[in-house]
Amino acid sequence: MALTILSISQLNFYVKSVLETNEKLRSVYLKGEISNLTDHQRSGHIYLTLKDEKSAVRAVMFAGSAKYLKFRPENGMTVLVRGRVSLYEATGAYQVYIDDMQPDGIGALNLAFEQLKKKLSAEGLFDEAYKKPLPTLPKKISVITSPTGAAVQDISRILKRRYPIGEIVMCPVLVQGDDAAGQLTDAVEKLNRLQCADVIIIGRGGGSIEDLQAFNDETLARAIFASKIPVISAVGHETDFTICDFVADVRASTPSAGAELATPDLQTMYADLAYFQEKLSERIHSRITFERRRLDELSKANVLRSPLEAVDHMRIRLDVLSRSLMLAYSAKLSEEQKKFAGINAKLDALSPLKILSRGYSITMRGGEAVRSVQSVGMDENIDVILSDGTLKCKVILPVPKKSTETKGTTGNEKDF
Repeated sequence: MALTILSISQLNFYVKSVLETNEKLRSVYLKGEISNLTDHQRSGHIYLTLKDEKSAVRAVMFAGSAKYLKFRPENGMTVLVRGRVSLYEATGAYQVYIDDMQPDGIGALNLAFEQLKKKLSAEGLFDEAYKKPLPTLPKKISVITSPTGAAVQDISRILKRRYPIGEIVMCPVLVQGDDAAGQLTDAVEKLNRLQCADVIIIGRGGGSIEDLQAFNDETLARAIFASKIPVISAVGHETDFTICDFVADVRASTPSAGAELATPDLQTMYADLAYFQEKLSERIHSRITFERRRLDELSKANVLRSPLEAVDHMRIRLDVLSRSLMLAYSAKLSEEQKKFAGINAKLDALSPLKILSRGYSITMRGGEAVRSVQSVGMDENIDVILSDGTLKCKVILPVPKKSTETKGTTGNEKDF
């Protein structure tokens, strides 16, 4: 019997055909934990391994199926999958080709909601620091909702009743279905681009989580966060929560509540105005009465009844102050005179005139004192200053001071 020798490619092709023709393997349902997850953002394909306590199998979910996922698969997540079993000929490994995937124990939409909520919260999109205050008296109120739903009727009715002076800018959009999230996002961005509203109400009536899914869109959430115009999220009923509620500046429990939050009640404003007007009138009347009484009391004062008496009091006070000033001046002058006399005595004691009065004189030549006979010559004019006048003199013979030095004797020298 001749042996049949197969190539590796032939073997893999045969095994693949056996697997794909097996009716039980064309559509299988599996439950397992995700590991080795690789999410190719560019291609959209998702590669992973499904495992339980004993075994593991490779799996792939191509972009055509992955785009319909309502949640993001993660490592460690237990999922239910539907797919077919086949073999990848290039490696000889068999794997599961997934057509649908659901999280185990929780709905896909609920999981997607929690995942997106956690992600945006970590980025700070829900922080109170970024919440913008609502305008007190908005001129234009924009409403982004379905033109045919009950929500638009409730909002319009309340706005017209509470605040008829405000202008309503309607932005009709889909609020449910595949195109709803895109239209909601475009409306928010367009209102900001055109700056045609002071506040935005975005919302719809209640519904299931599937009905409200458009308001859980990440792109819409980021558009609301980036909005320069304050946004009120008014989606569903009081128990309904969406991503829009967390990222908006204010959350309203219902569309009707959103309309009430966006505007003041004009009737209440009128009542408040009347109240404050009455209070102001009472305060003015009370103040006038008080000032009138005060004026009456002042008119009875002596200064108004006898103004000259006040003048007399001031004159007396002026006299007292004047006398005090003169006494202070005299005391100060006497003190300064004593100081001056003391200084003058010291200067007089040091005066050269005192010295001249005792018989001394000062010899001056050309305005300078003569300190030596050698500094003047024959026939020079000098001034001799005495205590009682000045003598104009001429030098006849300046006599130098005799030398005290002992000189040698020669027999012919004489002393001068």
